[in-house]
Amino acid sequence: MRQAGRMVALAGLLAGCTMAAPPAPAPLPAPQPAVAAMPGAAPDFPTAARTFVAVVERVEPVAEAYCREKRPDLNCDFRIVIDDRRGAPPNAFHTLDPRTGQPLIGFTLSLIADARNADELAFVLGHEAAHHIAGHIPRARDTALAGAVILGTIAALGGADAGAIRSAQDVGAAVGARTYSKDFELEADALGTVIAWRAGFDPELGAGFFGRLPDPGNRFLGSHPPNAQRVGVVARTAADLRAGRLR
Repeated sequence: MRQAGRMVALAGLLAGCTMAAPPAPAPLPAPQPAVAAMPGAAPDFPTAARTFVAVVERVEPVAEAYCREKRPDLNCDFRIVIDDRRGAPPNAFHTLDPRTGQPLIGFTLSLIADARNADELAFVLGHEAAHHIAGHIPRARDTALAGAVILGTIAALGGADAGAIRSAQDVGAAVGARTYSKDFELEADALGTVIAWRAGFDPELGAGFFGRLPDPGNRFLGSHPPNAQRVGVVARTAADLRAGRLR
């Protein structure tokens, strides 16, 4: 998901929360919602905000524990932030603090307000944490750099001037960055399913928000895979969790 603009920490909403990471369940329990589900239309915003806080309290420590389990080399201290721009569309994103390298996960207010249940918020949070655990930002940078070098070199060998070489590098970087973006999204869907499940949520119910997103189809160099493919990944991963084939 694309990085949003101005962000604010949860401040009063989450200030003072202590979140000790729980041990991984053994065996994994059947998912139990943290708060009552909100079927049908989106809830009023105070209810949505309380649900969001409850979800963060449940999912963040599980995501951090899973991160440390899978990637002990990473900074697994997630910071949850809110993009409070008015009119920003429903969106969530993962990025890194440029100064400290701390992983940041952001939600727009409109995404929080649009969620139909706690499971949707839990799945989205797990999905964004999974991008960090899988190392998608550095991997995307590597492919962008490779694309820029390849097309820039081709342009230079063809006798292009400096401006044309820079344009070729920009195109190469854009193509390189998108080369594995669909794979990254599907990988994050699978790992996010595990995180949501470990936190006690229903990831298949959480993936219901795909039904409200415009389907990107299967466009060449599109950044996201078709919604049906993503729902399928969640369903298969959840089935493996229920059967004990995956932990």
